[in-house]
Amino acid sequence: MTNREKSAADRAEERRKRDLVREIQADFSARREMRRGLERGWQLNMNFIAGNQYCDVSPSGDIGEEDAEFFWQSRRCFNHIAPTVDTRLARLAKVRPTLAVRPFSDSEEDMKTARLSSNILKAVKDKVDLDKVISRATLWSETCGTSFYKILWDGGEGAVVGRDERGNPVREGDVRVVALSPFEIYPDSLAAEGLEEVRSLIHAKAVPVAEIKERFGADLAGRTISEFPLSPYCSSGGWKRPLDGDFHPALEDAEILIERYSRPDGAHPDGRLEIVAGDRLLYEGPLPYRNGEKGARVFPFVRQTCVALAGAFFGTSVVDRMIPLQRAYNAVRNRKHEFLNRLSAGVIAVEDGSLDAEELANEGLYPGKVLVYRQGSPAPAFLDCGKLPAEFAEEEERISNEFILVSGMSEISRNSANPTNVTSATGLQLLLEQDQSRMQMSVESVERAVKEAGRQILHLYKQFASAVRLIRMTGAGGDTELFYFSASDISADDVQFDTEYERTPEQTREDILYLLSLGLLRDEKGNFSDETRNRVLDALGFGSFETARDVSKLHLQKAERENVLMAQGDPAAEADDYDDHAIHIAEHTRALLSGAEQDEAVKARIVRHLESHRRKGETK
Repeated sequence: MTNREKSAADRAEERRKRDLVREIQADFSARREMRRGLERGWQLNMNFIAGNQYCDVSPSGDIGEEDAEFFWQSRRCFNHIAPTVDTRLARLAKVRPTLAVRPFSDSEEDMKTARLSSNILKAVKDKVDLDKVISRATLWSETCGTSFYKILWDGGEGAVVGRDERGNPVREGDVRVVALSPFEIYPDSLAAEGLEEVRSLIHAKAVPVAEIKERFGADLAGRTISEFPLSPYCSSGGWKRPLDGDFHPALEDAEILIERYSRPDGAHPDGRLEIVAGDRLLYEGPLPYRNGEKGARVFPFVRQTCVALAGAFFGTSVVDRMIPLQRAYNAVRNRKHEFLNRLSAGVIAVEDGSLDAEELANEGLYPGKVLVYRQGSPAPAFLDCGKLPAEFAEEEERISNEFILVSGMSEISRNSANPTNVTSATGLQLLLEQDQSRMQMSVESVERAVKEAGRQILHLYKQFASAVRLIRMTGAGGDTELFYFSASDISADDVQFDTEYERTPEQTREDILYLLSLGLLRDEKGNFSDETRNRVLDALGFGSFETARDVSKLHLQKAERENVLMAQGDPAAEADDYDDHAIHIAEHTRALLSGAEQDEAVKARIVRHLESHRRKGETK
């Protein structure tokens, strides 16, 4: 290729990139305009939770403050939405799922894979503080109806494995999980009912130009971004932003980073990822992660909803349903207080010109006031305002009951009150279970989201954890276990996820005491084994009671290590005299029955080792 041809090709490539940048920016603008009404609803929800409840969407499409019709009108807020959301968040935090991987069979290989995958997920949970991420995502979903998790591989995380040519540390990389608000996600269709129905997705956010330069090496001029859906300061601090003031939280020296993800198709079998900031194309290539089933490339996002809507990508929130009730409740309470003010302060009737009306209006009728009026005129008198109508109390009670119906939170959950006068423990438990059933849709959405996030985490480790890695785990009883693994040891497709819920210590103690009363923890002779006794003490909070240790567990762990060594080819060693031969025999037999018999060499080593246990066990 001649220099002229090369120059022409470079100019054509530059034109193509400029056209692609313009096309992506136009696509982003169209998607923003398409869902602008939804954003205003989310902003309205945020204002009502924060206590700014005299605002609404104006005919121009903006959030505006509602003006009082009269200067004397009371406009106090009696916020029932915020405590309801707090109660729902507290309830969802109690049923937060943790991931455990269940093997397909009882073979040694499947059990090893399941145990390793479970340990990876537990280690990632502690490393990325997954509980905090789930709490933030749940807060967004309860406020706006929808939230998202972004699961990505961060090359700057993990242990240092070397140095580059400049001497900078090179790390092994690790998974990062980020909670995203719905303001940052722009699907190509608002009618899609899930991420699997979306063909392309845009993740847009205002980012400082210094961060863009660090990540992509591009120098951008930067600008001031104060738009609510894009600026991170607005998204996190906009709850109490004045709606009609001049104060606008802004991010200085920033640009909008637009990431457009497209699904695989005939032209692009690995999908497309295009990243644009300002007028620059920062990245163009296939989807980076094999995070789908059987190594497919899919979006690195997971959706979570409060209440899903049919034919809608974004869900709805209970806050949307409570806003009309909150407006009505504020109106009733304020009109009630205005009536009580009239009863207490009174409304005075004065003949025109009989006294200084301006002084009376400013000072009122304070105790001991000497009221001088014109001779011959009727004395000023209070008008009879009547009594407080019973309709006020009836309407207030009716709206309070509707709050319970709409929010799904009864008085026993929200206010720790028992308006039904139920006194039996069984009846109170049934009321609490009814509240839980009303939140089942939100609970299931959190469960599905965490499951999918765990599945994508395992896929990322299988894709990027090529070298041998080390995970340190704290097992039961406080002992530390080290796991070495590589990508070949992970099977992200051939696992099934079990969702377990974290139980409170009170629930665990009650269940253990109930099992003890039934005698289900005793052996066939009606006695407690040492292992059972130590486990019960540990569960009841006496794990170090009299510095007792579960020796049976140590014997079991030793037998497991021996199984691993014999499976790796080490010759069978003689059993030690101090071994608990019954535990060792049971564990080695389980290894034989779970698949070791398929390898004759491994089988022979375990059988020889079993014979040594039997011999020494008989001599004891």
